[in-house]
Amino acid sequence: MTSLTAHVLTYLYWVFLLLVTSGALVGAVLAFKLQKRAHAIGSAGALAAGLLVAAVPMPQGPSVFGIVLGMLAVALAAIGGGPLTVLILELATRNTVPPGSHGGILVEDGATDDTVAPSGVHEVLRGGLTIGILERVAVAGAILAGFPEALAVVVAIKGVGRFTELAAAEARERFIIGTFASLIWACACAALVGLAVV
Repeated sequence: MTSLTAHVLTYLYWVFLLLVTSGALVGAVLAFKLQKRAHAIGSAGALAAGLLVAAVPMPQGPSVFGIVLGMLAVALAAIGGGPLTVLILELATRNTVPPGSHGGILVEDGATDDTVAPSGVHEVLRGGLTIGILERVAVAGAILAGFPEALAVVVAIKGVGRFTELAAAEARERFIIGTFASLIWACACAALVGLAVV
């Protein structure tokens, strides 16, 4: 293979990878805005395709490609993780828990001792959308910065912050499933960059 051919192939590889990642980001934005499952699935499929493309060994392209890919990946981690997490929670819980008015879920009030019966419902896990975005930005950013140990810090902060809300089984289940789905998405977005720039 001549030097010119290798150079052209490298550019085509990077352009294609950037287009696939941009497509995943567009799908994520549409899923976020329109709340449609199909867009979330399409975004996840485009991310999977991007990971496959990134896994193909190619010579390092211009550094601007890696920088743009990194920015796209962090944006994709932040935006795309929300709709995907909602989709996974819907599939796992089959919408058996009523949503609250502030983004959480409604659970029955727990008794403070054996003699007090539950008196109603209250909302737990409020603000999950904002927390999820911040969590995924922190995770993807930490991995891209070469500090994956920060994942433990993010999980610890989230767990300590939500600890008092996890008395109900429904809340624990959503917390664990949602956290894992969100972290896996953010790690996959960061891995896209890691595979491509190695």
